[in-house]
Amino acid sequence: MNLRDLVYGLYARRVENRLDHAQVPKHIGVILDGNRRWARADGRTTEQGHQAGAEKIKELLGWCAETDVEVVTLWLLSTDNLDRPENELRPLLGIIENTVRGLAEDGRWRVHHVGTLDLLPDRTQTVLKEAEQTTYDKGGILVNVAVGYGGRQEIADAVRSLILEAAERGSSFEELAEIVDVEHISKHLYTRGQPDPDLVIRTSGEQRLSGFMLWQSAHSEYYFCEVFWPAFRKVDFLRALRDYAARHRRYGG
Repeated sequence: MNLRDLVYGLYARRVENRLDHAQVPKHIGVILDGNRRWARADGRTTEQGHQAGAEKIKELLGWCAETDVEVVTLWLLSTDNLDRPENELRPLLGIIENTVRGLAEDGRWRVHHVGTLDLLPDRTQTVLKEAEQTTYDKGGILVNVAVGYGGRQEIADAVRSLILEAAERGSSFEELAEIVDVEHISKHLYTRGQPDPDLVIRTSGEQRLSGFMLWQSAHSEYYFCEVFWPAFRKVDFLRALRDYAARHRRYGG
């Protein structure tokens, strides 16, 4: 261990020891950004960047478990990402499939897919479905894997589901218009039944949501981190929690 690693370890422990677990967010959303830029800066291929980002996920979940986080939503692939060139998208999907299988096989977490399955290749759909089925009764952290996910698409899908449900009951559009409200739409989101994210973390220095959990993040706190996702460290995670704990959440009040 070199001096830099020693100093980093001591600092990380200092931050962790001062962390108030009563102020830890219960649901954290993470926009895993910067894999390709990290790869370019390190002289690696895009695929190696995505693989390095995937390997960071279990570390993050371990840190979350240590700090009593209950739900983590990981944005692995957006609907916009599906437009990437085939020579990048195909290996990326393979990495995501292997990552989801690994999370399911680990046995410590319950895996839940958020996104539109129909937009994904059959093989990817199968992996996501099997991960949900095999971890359905697991304890530990609930891990939402956002694959083929877009915030606007989620809201459109929720409204469509709400309309179809009303149609099955034989309700007219007028009757539906009278009863529809925020709670009705929330019950048809991909994350229905879950708490909204308390904290959303985005790596790579970008300061925008890009459509991530548009509905659910109405009252979320945001933490933008300069580091690229594959280089995200435990101390970066702890700083995000410390920053969150220092804020006073008013929910518009």
